[in-house]
Amino acid sequence: MLISKKKSSVIFQGVVQETLFDLLKKRNIKEVVVLEGRPRLEAVRHSCRQLLKRKIKPIVIADSAAGFLFYKDLVKEVWIAYQMVDDKGALCDIGALILGVLGKQHHVPVNFYPGVKRYKLIGDEEDTLSFNGARVAPQGVKAYVPLMEWVPRKYITKVYEG
Repeated sequence: MLISKKKSSVIFQGVVQETLFDLLKKRNIKEVVVLEGRPRLEAVRHSCRQLLKRKIKPIVIADSAAGFLFYKDLVKEVWIAYQMVDDKGALCDIGALILGVLGKQHHVPVNFYPGVKRYKLIGDEEDTLSFNGARVAPQGVKAYVPLMEWVPRKYITKVYEG
């Protein structure tokens, strides 16, 4: 396994502003686990480019594999991109809520950082029903593709303004 030390992993979710990568470099972070960011994989493309540019090693995992890392006690902190935040919580890319819940359950800080602005709340069905241009679901199957979700304040450890 690439990640073997207890409480060693920093996990990224969403498309964060570039200033966060500079902050991690200053903190001498050596590697970051990047969630792929389905359906369009924007998070993995953006984060990996920025991390490599700063000589930080990215380790890509499927969005659904984050729980395994928490279960194995390998996560020391989580960083989630947000679109907007207030005293009740934050609007984030889909997948943020489960990381907030996992962080709270496992006593891991969940930090929120400004994300690259998005304006679309629901994605295209084909983004989920197809992969790499090939349809993976039978004809007639429908998909629900939310791109954003609300994370209640109780799952947020700290909010950064960027």
